Amino acid sequence: MSDRTAGMTVVPAARTRERTLSVITLAAGEFHAPSLSDFYPPAVLFAGTPFELDRLMLVRLLMTAVLVAVFVLAFRSPKIVPRGLQNVMEAGVVFVKEQIADEVLGKETGKKFLPLLATIFFTVLFLNFSGVVPGLNISSNARIGMPLVLAVIVYIAYNYVGIRKYGFFSYIRHSIVVPDVPIALHVLLIPIEFISTFILRPFTLTVRLLANMLAGHIMLVLFFSATWFFLFDAAAWMKVFSPFSLLAGIGFTLFELLVIFLQAYVFALLAAVYIGQSQHAADH
Repeated sequence: MSDRTAGMTVVPAARTRERTLSVITLAAGEFHAPSLSDFYPPAVLFAGTPFELDRLMLVRLLMTAVLVAVFVLAFRSPKIVPRGLQNVMEAGVVFVKEQIADEVLGKETGKKFLPLLATIFFTVLFLNFSGVVPGLNISSNARIGMPLVLAVIVYIAYNYVGIRKYGFFSYIRHSIVVPDVPIALHVLLIPIEFISTFILRPFTLTVRLLANMLAGHIMLVLFFSATWFFLFDAAAWMKVFSPFSLLAGIGFTLFELLVIFLQAYVFALLAAVYIGQSQHAADH
């Protein structure tokens, strides 16, 4: 047998251990090589129907149920002087009100859109948080479906606000025509403004959230999978690297907690900014 032929027979054998990308499977006692197939796991319920549910969809439903339960428990019997869970959730709502709604839209308009902005903020926050919850280990926003739904909601909201105030054609005109510029420049600016306002906004909202949470999940799995590999599957001399990969995984988990909050804040903030711009499209 030639060296080339021998080399070809080794590769499949070395890959018999490969599985999907998941931190939780490390507890099963074997190393699993990273793979993007973790974001498209097989169906768990209702396979082959329009209501098919895989693991990631179940995580979404679970975190949605947790979000609803937290709000119900926090505000089922509110106290004048909040304590415990009520105090925590009130602080979150106040943060959205003061730092996003009032700051961007003003107190009067911000009060009107606070329910929408708070819903977006807490939905993104809780769905992101599943990425660092043991046993779940994946953000519900790491696949395009949920970020796209949230972006479409924002898209409908800010366009509705503008159309309701100015009318359809007047709103479009105010949004894409930049005043006080030479007429010749409109040939260049109008397409740019149209693409920026009506096409790129939902796209960037979707991709920003998706990419951040997908990358965070991959990095966490990479560090903790490397730790398992160095400890149990690698050669003896490589075991010295396991503490470093473990510390990197812990450190990145703490960093991911910051990213989880920042992505919720940025998504809600941009929603408020777009609504404000639609309300004042005539001042473009």
